[in-house]
Amino acid sequence: MADYIHEMRALVGHRPMILNTAAGALLDDQHRLLLQERADTGGWSFPGGYMEFGASFAETCQREYLEDAGIKVEPVKLIKFFDKDFYTYPNGDQTQLITALYLVRQVGGKPLDHVTNETKRVKYFDLDKVPTLFNGQSNKMVQAVINEVNSWQTD
Repeated sequence: MADYIHEMRALVGHRPMILNTAAGALLDDQHRLLLQERADTGGWSFPGGYMEFGASFAETCQREYLEDAGIKVEPVKLIKFFDKDFYTYPNGDQTQLITALYLVRQVGGKPLDHVTNETKRVKYFDLDKVPTLFNGQSNKMVQAVINEVNSWQTD
């Protein structure tokens, strides 16, 4: 079902909605994280987005990563679920975001080199030098990636 979120918003307006999302953490060989500069808010975030009706979290991650970053990915590991984060978009839409964050690997495509309706640009960042992020959940997600990378060094 295409554009499920817009259809639901047409019914409920700006009222609070619980929405499922999925995002991917793609690291290069220097453990830098690929982030997306969002066209809607101007903040940075993980490539990812809302689940469509009938899709899984992993399928959502793959679809949204390709749309947002131009890269075909494969989920390698579920890093963490985030389920108690709230955000009000600039247009007034209120959400509780339930997000599955995956560690992903690139299996095709290349980073976007042009502006789209969702993405201004994509760029790799050192984990200790990420830009201002889109929302609080994105900050928690960066910390989860840092914890994941740190666990590799202790294994």
